[in-house]
Amino acid sequence: MRKLALNDEILLNIEKPARYIGNEVNSVMKDPEKVDIRFAMCFPDVYEIGMSHLGIQILYDMFNRRQDVWCERVYSPWIDLDKVMREKQIPLFALESQDPIKEFDFLGITIQYEMCYTNILQILDLSGIPIMAADRSENDPIVIGGGPCTYNPEPLADYFDLFYIGEGETVYGELLDAFKLCRKQGGSRRDYLEMAAGIEGIYVPSFYEVSYHEDGTIEDFYPVNPHAAETIKKQLVLDVSNTYYPEAPVVPFIKVTQDRVVLEIQRGCIRGCRFCQAGMLYRPLRERNVKMLKHYASQMLKNTGHEEISLSSLSSSDYSSLKELVTFLIEEFKGKGINISLPSLRIDAFSLDVMEKVQDVRKSSLTFAPEAGSQRMRDVINKGLTEDEILAGAGEAFEGGWNKVKLYFMLGLPYETKEDRRAVAELADKVARRYYEIPKEQRNGKCQITSSTSFFIPKPFTPFQWARMYTNEEYISYAADVKHAFQEQLNKKSLKYHWHDAEVTVLEGIFARGDRRSGAVILEAYRLGCIYDSWSDYFDYEKWLQAFKNTGIDMAFYNLRERSLDERLPWDFIDIGVSKEFLKREWERAKKAEITPNCKRKCAGCGAGKWKGGICIESKN
Repeated sequence: MRKLALNDEILLNIEKPARYIGNEVNSVMKDPEKVDIRFAMCFPDVYEIGMSHLGIQILYDMFNRRQDVWCERVYSPWIDLDKVMREKQIPLFALESQDPIKEFDFLGITIQYEMCYTNILQILDLSGIPIMAADRSENDPIVIGGGPCTYNPEPLADYFDLFYIGEGETVYGELLDAFKLCRKQGGSRRDYLEMAAGIEGIYVPSFYEVSYHEDGTIEDFYPVNPHAAETIKKQLVLDVSNTYYPEAPVVPFIKVTQDRVVLEIQRGCIRGCRFCQAGMLYRPLRERNVKMLKHYASQMLKNTGHEEISLSSLSSSDYSSLKELVTFLIEEFKGKGINISLPSLRIDAFSLDVMEKVQDVRKSSLTFAPEAGSQRMRDVINKGLTEDEILAGAGEAFEGGWNKVKLYFMLGLPYETKEDRRAVAELADKVARRYYEIPKEQRNGKCQITSSTSFFIPKPFTPFQWARMYTNEEYISYAADVKHAFQEQLNKKSLKYHWHDAEVTVLEGIFARGDRRSGAVILEAYRLGCIYDSWSDYFDYEKWLQAFKNTGIDMAFYNLRERSLDERLPWDFIDIGVSKEFLKREWERAKKAEITPNCKRKCAGCGAGKWKGGICIESKN
């Protein structure tokens, strides 16, 4: 019988003990004596967040299809259990077996967000695994990082044995087979890392060194091991219809952030927004076959008991078989209480027609992301959306019965002026005005336009990767510009305005474009008690400022300067397919507020065509 790692007394005195007991529906149990490799898959945040992540569900299913591997899950213990585990010296454990993570062969950590970096150190610390990769022994797990933040892995380089650059369905099998072979041959930890370094897409940071100019910028980045490649190439699944996908995802005992079946309908995006990292990283666009999606939708709903299915992608409106898929789901699950969620839709006639089929218009609100208030700024960021299109789309929505609209914007974008910020409120007011153009007897009550602004963060592998950021005080003043503009609008009773925290933005920007030296700040912040930094109740900006002071790292160097186009960037050794020349061209076009057409209209020569897949070979351009 499986013995829990936590006794009843502890479980009864912590919040949500179901986070830690495992044994959920569709979780995988195996005999540890009958497998060759034990892999702990980690999401470094609380259970409810980690269980909502599709990527882990895909890899968990993929690994456990192998007879020789048992993949288990582990999440960050919440604050209350973290304290108990330290006091009672309870090692961090996997949910399925309840065995200590330190006894596993691999600890795989998905890195989705810069503000989870201290939680990664918490995972290592509570597991009893040395935080510094250089301090690990032959008996410690191989710590591997994956996910979007690994496209600039340098701030975490000292804490990971290796990073997997790209989509997980590609070379993991090769990586696991190499581990078995190395162990069979009696190889050491270093022997395995050298074998791993020879696999395309695998980056072993200890096999590289960095030198710096006097001004602090990178002089050179070079391999110091003959097995290490000078360039790490992103791994990509070209045929997303014939690859791994879970038919029976794990179902949590408690309510999680996304308590639903998630159906990924495509990867990549054709739009080319200049601020969007995902839109560049996941090029080219690759659609899943609608027949495959129908099968998985039916199987996942049947095997989980969920009452909602979400169609996931970066731009769902661009999926060519969206109407066919939605029609199938409506007809297949009619009368069965299944709700269909459609995020990432554009406001246009096609999308509204699709939404009308699946939503109760009297209860729903429409979400839309113009990203910038003025047309000039939308052209700067290549949003590919005019004010006329926004107002026409809103008008069609209002006439169809919607009366609540959420609008998302960014502040602090490159080349932004005060007039551009005021235009956020002016656009929201125009949307409200469009509602009141409808005859009163045809309106669905009063309208509510809620606008939210976040602060722009320049990310690696985007045309804006060279842009400067601003101070916390500057960001707050930008939000104040927008707030004052809202107070001047005619329809202000119909308008609401919210803005995000600027302190978190400053830190996220530093680590998004940080180098190896910035990793010392993460460790110092953790030592000072920083944890769950993406949670406002636990985020402590003063401790972070102290960490920068203690380590002598200059915040301004990382976020307040515009990079020159010839500067060597910390992530330049990674090849994502999209060329640096293309990003430079887009940066120059942004300065002139010039639009680049989307991939279906005209190929912009970004470089992703070398993958010979997706829209890059389907397009005739």
